[in-house]
Parts: sequence; structure tokens; C-alpha cells
Amino acid sequence: MISPGFPADMPLFTRALAQFGAQVYGVSDQPPAGLDPEVADALTAYLPVADLWDEDSTVEEVAQWLEERRTPVDRVECLWEPGVLLAAKLRERLEVPGLTVDQAVAFRDKETMKQVLDAAGIRTPHHYRAATTSQVRDAAERIGFPVIVKPIDGAGSADTYTAHASEDLDQILDAIEHVPEVSVEEFIEGEEYTYDTVCADGQVLFENVAWYRPKPLVSRLNPWISQTAICLGDIATPEIAVGVELGRRVLVALGFESGFTHMEWFRTPSGEAVFGEIGARSPGGRLTHGMNMTCDADLFTGWAEAICTSRLSQDTTKRYNAALVFKRAQGAGTRITRIEGLEPILVEHGAHIPLIDLVPVGAPRRDWRKVVTGDGWMVVRHPDLTTTLHIADRLASEVRVIAD
Repeated sequence: MISPGFPADMPLFTRALAQFGAQVYGVSDQPPAGLDPEVADALTAYLPVADLWDEDSTVEEVAQWLEERRTPVDRVECLWEPGVLLAAKLRERLEVPGLTVDQAVAFRDKETMKQVLDAAGIRTPHHYRAATTSQVRDAAERIGFPVIVKPIDGAGSADTYTAHASEDLDQILDAIEHVPEVSVEEFIEGEEYTYDTVCADGQVLFENVAWYRPKPLVSRLNPWISQTAICLGDIATPEIAVGVELGRRVLVALGFESGFTHMEWFRTPSGEAVFGEIGARSPGGRLTHGMNMTCDADLFTGWAEAICTSRLSQDTTKRYNAALVFKRAQGAGTRITRIEGLEPILVEHGAHIPLIDLVPVGAPRRDWRKVVTGDGWMVVRHPDLTTTLHIADRLASEVRVIAD
């Protein structure tokens, strides 16, 4: 297991593997003393490496470590985006099943990804690879404004920008100067959703659709917005089913076999489903927790069961919608001084708010640009989507975390 203790959800996946009887060998650049006790207890052994992202060196160091221990390996797993290619290289070195390097590149490199899907007849945004200022400008002119500019191998909405006109590119090019290569893409107007799966041997064992309100890029550019993601209880409605069908075709085209996937797609005003991007990993932003709440399941152990046994034995029938609401502190202070507006909502709707995890008063505020959960998150769960949205919108608009 590469990076068994980071990011935040990884300890839950690591523990789940151990619960299913797997001997889990951890590899990361965290010192052993820095591992969460939950992670340390789940590991059979642990190898700290000096630089996890020196991929070739890490592969050889891990291979030698395992050889010295005479440890046979059945699988190599990584659920953190930066480590997907490293995991593939290690699989090939150890000759174990899973994504190959070529397949991993198609999941990490956004241009390669879209070229594979274009060849399969799947609708993607018009796109070009660009490594220089002139290439970015040429691509934008060919596509036509507005366009999206984002890293070839990025994750989430980091270093992602929208250019509405040629003059917008000046500021964007300065902002992405540190990014070696970008994808310049057609801007797709419409609602943004996810398509998330747990798979085994090429079969989808569980699937989820989450609805972003607003789009993550809009939220990233407006720090006062409380980003909301709704894991939908019904993904068979016609407007959502088009994305599910799109997602299934994407998995086939990319040859994904076993594990978690996280895809983003758009539904245009005309009802067309357009591919966004996909990762061979679990979603961030606590979405796995939201999926669990839609069906009273545990998809951390569900993933582990799928990896270890090719089954998912839990009942994952969806009974609820689950809306995740992320808060960002308002004000110029460095510490949280008060939380406003929560109590009246709890009086009215508390039975449908199973989780509240806000930064406590007196604690330092977090950097919302680096932490998806910002200064805390809350969950609304209800079988009726309209009611779910109503309560979530109240939490988003009326609850204020203040730092002054």
C-alpha cells in the first residue's frame, strides 16, 4: 500500500485491508513515528523512503526490501492521485496484476486520457496539449473562448482557470508558470457531476453519482462560497442515467479492472453527457463518507473486499441522498472566534444532519486553498432530494464560521 496514512481517508482503506486478512506492507515518505496508530497497527511492515516521488529509485528500493524479506506480493495499491503511476511501475517490476504503466498514464495524463476516449467515440471537450505560451494561445484560438486551462496531470481544480477572452490568458499564464504542461479545453456549460465506482475484475460492483453545487472551479475562485456535493439516492433518473452510461463506457475504454474510480462529467442544458476527467482512485472531499451514508454501507471495507476477494457482499441499496457542505471561515482573523446560524437549523432539521465537524472556536483557521474540507463540514441525509437540497442550502448560506 503506497502512502497508507495520507491523505485523510487512507488510514480507513489501510485498516480495511487488514480486517480482510491481508498482510499490508506500507511504503511512504512519512517517518514511522509519524504514522497514525490506526495505520501502524494495520501494517505488517513499513518502509519509509527518502523521496517517494523519485519513482525509479522507490521501485528498486521497495523491490529489494521485499526480496530481502522474502515477501510475495499479490497486489500493489495506491488511492492517492500522485502515486497512481508509481504504483503501476511497481506492479510491473513485481509482476502483479492491476493497472499497467500505459494504462496509468491514460488515467494521469489528461490529453492521453481524452485521446483514448475520442478513439472510442466518447464525447470529450475539444482539447489540446500545450507546453509553451504560444501553444496555449494557439489552442485557445482554435477551440474558441471560453476555454479551460489546467495541468496535464493535476488533481481536483488546482491550477485550473477559465479564460473568457484572449486578454484573460495573460494573468492565467503568469499563474501557471510553474506548471510544465497543460491541457487547453473547451468550456462545457452545464451541471457538473461525478461518477464513482468500486470494481472487481472489470465488473462494477458499486456506483455513485454526486452533484457539485456549484462547480468546484466556481467555488475555488470565490472563497465565500460553501461548496456542496450531493451523493444522489437515485441515479436511474434519465438526466443522471446518461452520465452513468457514459462512465461505464469510459471504464471499458480505459481497461479498468479492480479498485476505486472517480470520474467527473457534465450535463449540458440540452441533456448531453460530456466527459470531464477520471482518476484511478477513490474520490477526495469526503465523498466516500457521503456514499456510505446513502446506503448505510462501509465502502472502505467494500473496496478492500473487492480487492481481496473480487466481491462486495454488503447491501449497498441506496435509501438516502447525502449532501456534504464544506465551510470556509469569514473575516480577517487567524483563529475561529464564533460560529453563527447553526442552532436554528438544528432545532428544525437536526434529525437529518448526522454529522457536524466544524473547526472549534479558538482553533486556527485553515487554508481553504489547501484543504478541501476548509474549516469543517456537515452532512445532510434525507430520502427526498428536494428536502435534502433545502437543508443543505440553509447550512451553506446561514451558517457562518467567523475568524475576526
